[in-house]
Amino acid sequence: MALARSEKSPDRFYSMSAQIDLERSAYYDILEATQKGGLDITAWQVWFLECLGRAIANARNTLAAVLAKAAFWEAPATDVFNRRQLKTLNRLLDGFEGKLTSSKWARMNRCSQDTANRDIGDLVERGILVRGPAGGRSTSYELVPPRN
Repeated sequence: MALARSEKSPDRFYSMSAQIDLERSAYYDILEATQKGGLDITAWQVWFLECLGRAIANARNTLAAVLAKAAFWEAPATDVFNRRQLKTLNRLLDGFEGKLTSSKWARMNRCSQDTANRDIGDLVERGILVRGPAGGRSTSYELVPPRN
């Protein structure tokens, strides 16, 4: 509460409660140790400040991802996409896990393999996707990294 009041602003871009929830076990451990210990609360203060640092770092990472996504959609190469391309590009920008293959594209978009290949081919031609090093059945695609 003192930390929130010291900022003199109702707006915070990090969430201590969300971070504590992520670290619930460690939170209860340090809380119990502090309550059962003497009057020295140094360990609690150290844990709290480190937790605050992680909360701020997580907020920074989230903001960086949002800004990267916004920058992608502002780029001139992203003029016109069909709905399947929009859906899949947004999934990639939101942190798609694993490798994007034409089969996954077809399943995600409930379309044929040929349609998936045409959609992907269009994005490769436009320089938005790049083909991974493996070929054949292992062919996968990734977003082209943004230029700085």
